[in-house]
Amino acid sequence: MITLHTGGVLIYSFSFEQNLAYLMRSPLEPMYAIEGNKITRAIEVDDHTHIFQLSNHEDKLRIDTFEGNSQVVHDFVTEWLDLHYPLSSFYEMATDDPLLSNAINDYRGLRLIGIPDLFEALTWGIIGQQVNLTFAYTLKKRLVETYGHTVPFNNHSLSLFPQPTTIAELSIDDLLPLQLSRRKSEYLIHVARHIAEGSLSKTLLSSELESAEKQLTNIRGIGPWTANYVLMRCLRYARAFPIDDVGFQNAMKHVLHSQDKPSKETIMGYAKHWRGFEAYAVFYLWRTLQG
Repeated sequence: MITLHTGGVLIYSFSFEQNLAYLMRSPLEPMYAIEGNKITRAIEVDDHTHIFQLSNHEDKLRIDTFEGNSQVVHDFVTEWLDLHYPLSSFYEMATDDPLLSNAINDYRGLRLIGIPDLFEALTWGIIGQQVNLTFAYTLKKRLVETYGHTVPFNNHSLSLFPQPTTIAELSIDDLLPLQLSRRKSEYLIHVARHIAEGSLSKTLLSSELESAEKQLTNIRGIGPWTANYVLMRCLRYARAFPIDDVGFQNAMKHVLHSQDKPSKETIMGYAKHWRGFEAYAVFYLWRTLQG
């Protein structure tokens, strides 16, 4: 378990091993490279590319910046790994919770790893609608390889996610060869145009959960599940709750040792205890399916 300082704030309960295990959940993930206990990634901020590596050095989270601005990298990592979140408060709530008590012991130090870029988060939410996780990763990888670009670093070719301006200029027929459905292709292009035109951004989304959810669901292709997924993974709303997520429902079924997925009434009965911590509750229950 690591104790670290970030931005002058002392952070407890960060396990490099637990977060690394989550990041390794699919070999198809194109946005970073993992080799041994090192995570290497490129990000693009304000038209500048930054390359960094995370590692566990003497029980401390080590951040090495190889290209770009170290402060930009530090800020990104803090947001990506949710390092400012008071995880001890979640653990206090979950200690006696019938669904979460074992998970917080098994995965102690796991942070709600996010998707800081709004377009990437929305794209992942749209791609993931009504498909299994492996195929969703396959679609994401194809999209990144076709319309993103790469930067070389040592023996890696690091991917940068496609810019919304790039996707906004495409037609539906351009995306069909990736095996995206016609409808999902339409949704992606529509969302990309909103972001490219400046009518949708993290700044413009309301600071109130319900209002932010309404803003997102007013956009074609974004329903309550996608909106709450994005609010959870990108906007960091602690109360975001993708209640209709199939993986979450399967996780509840798994933890409850049930033959059937729980009803919405059953879910809400357990979720009463999670108020204010719904996003972390969902994330930790997802983790139980990974093994």
